[in-house]
Amino acid sequence: MDLFTRNDIRNVAIIAHVDHGKTTLVDALLRQSNIFRANEKVEDRVMDSNAIERERGITILSKNTAVTHKGVKINIVDTPGHADFGGEVERVLKMVDSVLLVVDAAEGPMPQTKFVLRKALQLKLKPIVVINKIDKPDARPSEVLDKVFDLFIELGANDEQLDFSVIYCSAKDGIAKKEMEDKSTNMEPLFDAIIKNAPAPQGYLDKPLQLLITTIDHNEYVGRIGIGKITRGVIKKNEPVVLIRKGNKVENVKVSNLYVYDGLKKLEVEEAKLGDIVAVSGIPDINIGETIASASDPEPLPFVDIDEPTLTMNFMVNDSPFAGREGEFVTSRHLRDRLMKELETNVALRVEETDSPDCFKVSGRGELHLSVLIETMRREGYEFQVSKPTVIFKEENGKKLEPIEYLTIDVPEEFMGVVIEKLGPRKAEMVNMTSAVNGYTRLEFKVPARGLIGFRNELMTDTKGNGIMNHVLDGYEEYKGDMPGRTRGSLVVYEPGVSITYGLFNAQERGTLFIGPGVEVYEGMIAGECSRPEDIEVNVCKKKHLSNTRSSGADEALKLVPVSEMTLEKSLEFIAQDELVEITPKSIRMRKKILDTDLRRKAMRRK
Repeated sequence: MDLFTRNDIRNVAIIAHVDHGKTTLVDALLRQSNIFRANEKVEDRVMDSNAIERERGITILSKNTAVTHKGVKINIVDTPGHADFGGEVERVLKMVDSVLLVVDAAEGPMPQTKFVLRKALQLKLKPIVVINKIDKPDARPSEVLDKVFDLFIELGANDEQLDFSVIYCSAKDGIAKKEMEDKSTNMEPLFDAIIKNAPAPQGYLDKPLQLLITTIDHNEYVGRIGIGKITRGVIKKNEPVVLIRKGNKVENVKVSNLYVYDGLKKLEVEEAKLGDIVAVSGIPDINIGETIASASDPEPLPFVDIDEPTLTMNFMVNDSPFAGREGEFVTSRHLRDRLMKELETNVALRVEETDSPDCFKVSGRGELHLSVLIETMRREGYEFQVSKPTVIFKEENGKKLEPIEYLTIDVPEEFMGVVIEKLGPRKAEMVNMTSAVNGYTRLEFKVPARGLIGFRNELMTDTKGNGIMNHVLDGYEEYKGDMPGRTRGSLVVYEPGVSITYGLFNAQERGTLFIGPGVEVYEGMIAGECSRPEDIEVNVCKKKHLSNTRSSGADEALKLVPVSEMTLEKSLEFIAQDELVEITPKSIRMRKKILDTDLRRKAMRRK
């Protein structure tokens, strides 16, 4: 039984901080490997197929593709760059033997670069460093390379990992080069670097089959599709195999279809062997982390432990006066089925039942992780309401521990003071301060995760939209003590009806409005933010009383201040503990948990 090397294949994952150009780089590789017909129209960021990914310009789900260069097939996995989707990254790295670490030539390594690189180095993967966006006017490739090297040392890379090869790229222009001064018109140097430096898959071809499922796809015709890499042996279509579930339960199954990747398409094949990344269908309830093995010698593969969730919130059936008007799926059964379906593919998510059949406790890796799920569900026609996200604490040796985030903020120098001042009450501890590029300063902090809830909004306001913040989980530390909550109350609608300019004009003196005229409202709905710490009831449906005397200023039009547009993220950050966000396919509204004004006042007195 000799060790077999598949020299005709390379398996690589592309890892990077969000927005450093991973997906654009995959585009360039696909275009130059001639997988598209000459006249085929291809979208930019072709790998970001999901509508939310295209709008936000981020990758949420890992994607597989394959290109062939000089007779070698390169399987490429594009991974998310955002910390909240770290669960995706960790799984995907189990499928590959090497990673392309993409770093922006101007920004340099960012918190997420550190997070994804740490995972890759722990798995003993060999990195190839790609300094991307060298076409930027403020690019500083040699400084960035020094910073990348420092990062490798800081993360404890071994000698072989430190001896990484470097390629300079402009993915947008479709060029790559080994040295900055080289002339280049294509991505050839990067293809060559992958074939030369990424290890070819090795293993035993003549031993019984082992295939670890790391991703699940779904197709309406064939049902669930399991995706993973064959680490041993050969798999054949229609061959009886076994599925080893968690807890080593073994089930007899049959692979009815077998696919490999070619460009953006799946090709059906009769058999695949060691080193191939394959997709299998015909196993109805296959899950991530399970092993497909030979029936003669079933042996499971170890699965990577996914980091724990840090935030939790309640998903509830909508019970507002407008319930059921705008959504297609509104009952608790609809909500439960959809959340259970999400669990099958979203490994970093947890869903628990509560005492109430209409409420589910959903935990995830961060605000973005949960808000993307909410946004996806509302686009699918679901209507529900959610509570304010809260942080998950841990108990260890009788001590209360809380998640700590490593926060990096890039701001123009004139806003530094206000940012540092605002982070003080949020128990942030400054770790580092360096001058970044173009008059920006980089501030680095360690801050409790709960201190970041609602902070992004504040940062945008304080820095006039110029602040850039990124954060990643740094670990757990002892509870840092109480933190001040929201400093302002809400403007709460007093009676149902339709908002009118006159009523809004009177209400806007009390704070900032979130709604304009002509909006249908109900009692207990939130119409704006109060300028004082307490909640104030406002009547936005109030009409002007007509009298037969004409006042001198009567003909002057009432001027309304432009409303503050509340997106899903802003709403989740804004609401207090006694408030909810109502989500429907057409609207996002904020409301009090207790809608009736008198009942709410009684509850406040009791408290």
